[in-house]
This record gives sequence, C-alpha cells and structure tokens, in this order.
Amino acid sequence: MVNMTETATEEEVIIETTPVVESDEANKDKENETDKTNPKTKVKSISTKRGIVKNENNYSEAAKELRENLYVVFVECETSGNVGFLARTMANFGLKNLILINPCKLKEDAYYQSMHAKEIVETAEIYDTLEHFLESKGIDFIIGSTGTPGGSYNLSRIPIKPEELSVKMNPNNKIAILFGREGDGLNNDEIDKCDIIVSIPTDPSYPVMNITHAAAIIFYEIFKNRNSFPKEGLDESTHIEKEYLLKSMNELIDSLDIPEHKKRNGNKTFKNIINRAFITGREAHTFMGILRHIKEDLINKK
Repeated sequence: MVNMTETATEEEVIIETTPVVESDEANKDKENETDKTNPKTKVKSISTKRGIVKNENNYSEAAKELRENLYVVFVECETSGNVGFLARTMANFGLKNLILINPCKLKEDAYYQSMHAKEIVETAEIYDTLEHFLESKGIDFIIGSTGTPGGSYNLSRIPIKPEELSVKMNPNNKIAILFGREGDGLNNDEIDKCDIIVSIPTDPSYPVMNITHAAAIIFYEIFKNRNSFPKEGLDESTHIEKEYLLKSMNELIDSLDIPEHKKRNGNKTFKNIINRAFITGREAHTFMGILRHIKEDLINKK
C-alpha cells in the first residue's frame, strides 16, 4: 500500500501480515495444466477460481479508458474491513484505482474481505488530505456520493440519480468518485469541492446505505452500457429459423386429437410467444429438436 504524503518519497508498508491465500504460482500451475490438456485453449485470466476470469474482449474501449481514469476515493474510512469489501466491489466492475484519505489503521480483514481483489488493497494509495490527492492526480471531475441529499435550501447537496451519472462522465477525463465516512459521510467542505453529487433514491425511513452497496449500484449504472456479455451463442434467431420452429410446432399440434379452432389458437399463441421472446438461433434449434422427439413419441404410441 502506497502512502502518499507531502514529504514521502518511498512506499510505506501498512500491513505486514496477510491471511493465507492461494499463490499466483499455484494459479499459474493450474493454467499450465489446462493448456497441456487442450493446447488450443488459451484463456486470459488471473485465477482459475470461480468468477475470476477476465476477458478484455468483453469491454468496450470507453470502459477500458474509464478503468484507467476513474479513481474510487474512500474518505477517512473507520472500518478496515470495508476497504476490503469496497475493493471486491471495484473488481466486479474491473476498477483498480483505490484511494484512501487518512484511513484508520488497516488490519488483516481488509485483505480477507477483498477476496480475489487483494491486489487492489495492496496497490491502494494513501493521502493525508483530499486536497493533496486532487492536486497530485490532476483530477478533472469530482463526484460526491451522499445518502442525505439536499434541496433548494442546500444547493451543494442537490443530487442526480446514478442512472444519470453515466452520460455526464467523459472517460477521457480523470474522474474521482468520493465515498464518505461510514458514520457521517462526506462533510460540507468535501461536498463543496465536488462538481456533481449522486444519491441513490432509497426509502426515507432508512436512507443511508452501506458504502459497498452504494458503490455497487453506482458502478453498475456507470458500466451497464459500456460493458457487454460474451456474444458467442447469443445471436438472435433468423426469420427462417423461427419459421422452421413454428412449422415444427404446427405439425405437432396438427397431430393432436383436438378441435380445429383449438389448433388454430394454439398455433397463434405459440407464434406470439416466440416473437416476443427474441430467442437465439441455438435456442430455436434446441426447441425444434425437442418438438421433433415429442412428435415421434406420439406417433409411435398410436
């Protein structure tokens, strides 16, 4: 963990001991075993554990830029475990730049709670003041998060919703998202430094969320239109594929001993369902195979 102070010129190790975790060497050995089993298979990953495979091809260029330029700033955290939880949430969205402003002493739970995002905690930068961080990184756009938004009598705290935040962010700029203390959040001076305030519309009876829950919602809204799922096998079925699927169902329904009007209604209902479902080509072919087997079984039983 890097301690960035006015006079510091070297890295300061804040935590000397960490819980036992699977080493990078062990992970590399597992990846090598996979490559030996199937030489043609090459997967870019940092671990073979569940949910840790990172494929950069799934990220848009805007998302990649934002990952480099977006800083997640935790101001005066009071519980070291929350640093780990926040790091894990960041990793879920591919973020890596964690900044801690005058934090509490970090203990082993910061690493333990981060799970496979331990590296984010290890490389987090510590600043004595928020002003020092903003000047040091040359931040262009500052976003403050708050669970106690204001109104016309508190202009500094007039917020936007997380879903509005994404369109207001330029991924080419250096951006900081500030999360405040667990107990008191950001103070008014810190809020005044922000270019924009974001707040999650929770129920008024209990408006303040846990920092990592709030962070997850905000990160999701930022990245939901920038990231994409793997596309293999998700192509929508073609018109011909749907026609063959409808034909298969029509043939199955025609083989049933039911009145003609029920057959017509059944065919029409199935067509409506298929057109609304936006099924993939693979799903269409699987469905056709099932219908064919049902029809064959019905014929064999007669």
